[in-house]
Formats: sequence, C-alpha cells, structure tokens
Amino acid sequence: MTNPVPVPLADPRKPAILIVDDAPDNLGTLRSMMLRQGYQTFVATSGDRALDIAQRVKPDLILLDVVMPGIDGLETCRRLKAHPATTRIPVIFMSARGETEDIVAGFDTGAADYIPKPLRLEEVCARVRAQLRLRSGSDTQSEQTDRLRMIVNSMDQGLLIVESCGRVQYANPACDRYLGYAPEELVGQSLKDLLDCKEPGCCAGLDAMTYGTREVEIRHRDGNLRAMDLTMTPMHAADGLFVVLLHDITHHKQSEDALQRAAMLDPLTKIANRRHFDAFLDKEWHRAIRTAQPLSLVVLDVDHFKLYNDTLGHAAGDVCLQKVAQTLQDHAARPTDLAARYGGEEFVLLFAETPAENAARLAEMIRAAVAALEIPNPGSTTSTWLTVSVGVATIVPTQLDAIDNLFVCADRAMYAAKAGGRNRVESTIVGAAWDVVHDAAVLTAP
Repeated sequence: MTNPVPVPLADPRKPAILIVDDAPDNLGTLRSMMLRQGYQTFVATSGDRALDIAQRVKPDLILLDVVMPGIDGLETCRRLKAHPATTRIPVIFMSARGETEDIVAGFDTGAADYIPKPLRLEEVCARVRAQLRLRSGSDTQSEQTDRLRMIVNSMDQGLLIVESCGRVQYANPACDRYLGYAPEELVGQSLKDLLDCKEPGCCAGLDAMTYGTREVEIRHRDGNLRAMDLTMTPMHAADGLFVVLLHDITHHKQSEDALQRAAMLDPLTKIANRRHFDAFLDKEWHRAIRTAQPLSLVVLDVDHFKLYNDTLGHAAGDVCLQKVAQTLQDHAARPTDLAARYGGEEFVLLFAETPAENAARLAEMIRAAVAALEIPNPGSTTSTWLTVSVGVATIVPTQLDAIDNLFVCADRAMYAAKAGGRNRVESTIVGAAWDVVHDAAVLTAP
C-alpha cells in the first residue's frame, strides 16, 4: 500500500485555492493563473484526492470540474458539504454542460457558483475574488456568532429570548440551572407560565410588561418560587423578540428577610420588639378605623423585677423575662394578635377585633398563666411567685382619635393595677376623643 503524496499546509496569510480537474491542460492553466493572483494553489485530478486534500488543507475556495472519472464533481461536492470540516468551503463548478438542469443540479448540491467551459480566465479570476470576499465576510460573521454564543453560554446570568406572546425561543445554560431544566427543555414554554404574576398585565404578553429591571418570582421546575431580578429589553433587530435576563437573588432575599426578621425581634426574649409593635399597632389602628371594630391593648409589667434581679442576679432575670415572653406569645394566637417586649420588664399585647370584656378575660388568663409558672421571687412583697400587673384599654377608633393615647390609657390602667396591690388586671373603655366612658370591673387575683 502506497502512502499518500504529502500535502503542504496552507499559509494562513494567503487565500488557498484547491483546483480539481482531470484534464492536465486545464489544471496547469488554472494553477498558473491562481499563482499569479497571489493565491496558494493546490491541485487534484480526482474526487477522492480532492476530498483528502480539502479535509487536510481546508482551502478557502474549491474550483471543481463536474465531469471526472470515478467520483464526479456533483458527488464530490455532496461529500464536501456533508463533512463538518469542509461544509463551509465555497465550491465553484466548472463544466462544459451548460444546460439548465445541469446548472440547477450543481447548485442543489451546495455549489456557490457555476462557470461554463471553455473558461474565460478573467471571468474566473473575478468570480474567485467575489467568492473569497463573501467567504471572508461569512467567516467574520461566523466567528462573531461563535464568540457571542460562547459568551452567552458562559454567563452567570440566565438569558432567555422570547416572543411577544411569551414563548421561549432560547434559554442559556445558566437559565436552565436557575430553573432546574435540562438543555432545550425550556424552549417552547411560556414565560407567563413561569412567572408568579402579581402585577397587572404581567401575564397578558411581554408587550404589556414594563421594560427595565424589577423583582419577580419565577417558578422552578420543582414547583417552588425563586426570587429573581428580571430585566427585559426588545431586540430591535428582530421585531417581536425580547431578551430577558434573570439574576437569582434567592439567597439575597433569604438573607434580607432574615435581617428584617431579626430587626423586628427582641434579641433576649425572641418575641416582637418595640419597633415591630409600633408598626403593627399603626396598621391595625387604621384597619380598625375602616372596619369600626374594637381594638384592645394590654400593657403588662413584672412586679418587683428590680428586687428579683438584685436577689437572684441578672442572668436569672434574663431567664425569667424569656419565660414570661413565651407565655405571652402563647396567648397571641391569631394573625391579628401580637405580643412584644416594650422595654425592660414591660410587655404589650395587641388584640384586634376584640371587645373590652374579651380583652379583660384574656388579660386575666395571661396574669394567671404567669403566676402558674411558679417562678420564685424571694424579694417580692406581693407573692411567693413572680407576678405581673396588667392594664387594658379598648377603643373603637375614629379619625378624631390619636393613636398614641391608646398606650397612655392602657399604661395608666396598668399603674392603677400596681397601685391597687399588684398581681391584678384593670381595664378601661375609651370613647371618641379619648373621654373615658367608664371603668370596667377590676379583676383581682384571689
């Protein structure tokens, strides 16, 4: 078996031309002409040899005779176009067959041009130059496309190309990872089905959505919602298409939510702090005005707590406050109830849509529950156990009332309970403009 004739490598600085013709005269003439034009020139006298050289050299252009023994030009062209290494190389057919069906057959196999024989050399040179210019432009565009594809595929951000109706045309790998899909699995799905639509027009189509960046929730393949920053811009070069960028902010939102929760909790007792309570009271106050429902506030103070700290130490005092706070939390069962540490040993509870008699009953249950903890308080002159004094104020607020006065009235009721001997509940009902209508019965521990 003989080794194939070595083929020199192409010089990347010069265009390379492969000439394929079984007629030595045509081959010599074309080779001389291509060399004079400054092109690198390779020659082959058969289709098999042409395929071998094309795959190794990858010329910029192939001049291919149609009529050859063995594999003819048409079949050679088909094989060139079928191979990944040579599919993009332009082929110019040369043939004495000038019938329409012959020319059509040549273009059907993937030829870029067709030159009739006998060859006119100036025409050949002009057609070669034209194809090389097209090849150069095509290569540049292909390189740019490949570079863009590499950038898009390596992005950390999710990228979707979607139609105005919301149908996904393309999703990059980051988007697949974000949403838990396999490659190509998102294609054909609707963006509106992925979005947890809460804003008007969100699911009516992309053309109804606001351009720019906003925070959305997108449904993961597992059914859970993930927080994302979504940026949408129209593709001006492709009418009706939009680029949608997704940035996963789930961990950021979780951290943010955790910080917000921490900012609303008292660090010692782990129930709501004063800041959270004030905001909650403001919300329920305005809701009570709209619904004309009663709002009850409970203010509670631990009796003789300074003596407790002085006798048992601050560490024991902290544990004591934590137990009292948990007891209060257990009695704030509804979403419209809130227990909070207001400062020091003072606690508050808010009960929305709760009339005075119910609020007084709840306050007495809380007082009794704290006493039932049986936390020893050796410094107390009221009881062997830790006790609390409780004040309750109830109002059906109107626009004439001031929210700050609700706490004032409940606080006064709590001090009245202390003045009455501690370990007791005192309640008051407040009318419009904060005139006290009457005092409810004072509930005293037996």
